[in-house]
Amino acid sequence: MNRPAMAVLALVGVVLLAGCGAARYPDPVSVTAADGRGAIRPLPTPQACTSIATDADAMTAALAKAAPGDRICVLGGIGRRLVLRRSGTAAAPISVLGDGHTSVKGITVLASHITVSGINAIRPWAPGISLTGNDITLENSTSISPRGEDGDGIRFFGDDITIRHNTIRDVRNLHFAHADCMQTFATDPAHPASRHVVIEHNRCERIANQCLIAEGPHSSAGDGSGIGVSADIRFADNYCETHAYQDTEVDDVQHVTIVGNEVRGRKPKAFSFQNHSTGAVVADNVVAPEIDHEVGMDGSSQYDYDVPIIGGKP
Repeated sequence: MNRPAMAVLALVGVVLLAGCGAARYPDPVSVTAADGRGAIRPLPTPQACTSIATDADAMTAALAKAAPGDRICVLGGIGRRLVLRRSGTAAAPISVLGDGHTSVKGITVLASHITVSGINAIRPWAPGISLTGNDITLENSTSISPRGEDGDGIRFFGDDITIRHNTIRDVRNLHFAHADCMQTFATDPAHPASRHVVIEHNRCERIANQCLIAEGPHSSAGDGSGIGVSADIRFADNYCETHAYQDTEVDDVQHVTIVGNEVRGRKPKAFSFQNHSTGAVVADNVVAPEIDHEVGMDGSSQYDYDVPIIGGKP
């Protein structure tokens, strides 16, 4: 994790190209995986667009003036990070749509009532995709080879966030990073506690550390804000190829449901619960035989927990 992150802006081989001449990367996912997890491909060309952006300047301009109900379609190779700071409404969310071939240099959402779909973040500055706000959906998108900072594929902060059918790949521990597929924590107003989160049908491939690390505002890391509650995270039907001490770490987050996931890679345990992470549900996961036990849990997290049997410490 290594927070606070190294504030070193090293533009390593990244050239931001505007215009139609921007670099076009090969599609990271050409066809939907056989198990149905991850980004769905092919995707149809988005329809009913209120604006169409085919270069970096057009994308930035469209995002800067986005209004509730807008459908901003981003097509082609865009050599710039997609940053959205304008919110929709519950009745009229803002949608940012690609066609599955669209590539950008990362995705940042600092807004609420947003849908992002069909966009590839390829070799972005980490985190490859960052979601902060309420009522955000990320789907059918990818985070491929994020680099810099802590190396994470996706980070999320806020309430009512859905992360589904995305592919995250090649997340590495470079330059002292602690690179995870997905992460949330609650350390300050810019990184609030998260509630009512659904993470399902994703593929995390070649991940140096954990598939999901979720830390609440009183986390044992000692850097929590102490504000709010992190709770009600559903982690279901994801594929996790990870190489840390555990696949999923839950710290001061209550009512976490972990069901139907496939966990690969040798490690002592699959799922870790600590620091009053009570009310957990763990069921119907496929855990690689080389993993010693499915659940590690401390005494403070055992309230309202039944099976599987706790195999050891978190």
